[in-house]
Amino acid sequence: MFLGEYTHNIDDKGRLTIPARFRGQLAAGLVVTCGFDQNLMVYPMSEWTKLAEKILAQPISSERVRELRRRVFTQAADLTPDRQGRILIPQKLREFAVVEGEALIAGMYNYVEIWNVGTWQAVNESAANGDSAERWAELGI
Repeated sequence: MFLGEYTHNIDDKGRLTIPARFRGQLAAGLVVTCGFDQNLMVYPMSEWTKLAEKILAQPISSERVRELRRRVFTQAADLTPDRQGRILIPQKLREFAVVEGEALIAGMYNYVEIWNVGTWQAVNESAANGDSAERWAELGI
């Protein structure tokens, strides 16, 4: 499982070091794709397969499904960490999430998100302002 948040640098070549706590679960390979909030989502292969199967089970005749497929699959990169635990994030994905220099890596239990540090801070501040027990209850938690 992926928990916590970490800040790591992206080097000049576009390589990001995966937090040591996450490396074992991602060592066999991973997929990075565009997230929904100007972030990147990183899935271990087992979780990527589950997500892909759910998307593929949806009717191709639906315009919304086709849009989701395009967003998730066409931007995806199949990667394997190097011996130092780094991944080379393709430039188009770095540009999408505006991550260069420093990046925030957030564990989301079964996947990981990569954020621009400033964007992450703004998203967290916004969420904290609306956080309440009622909000959790609305989600059935």
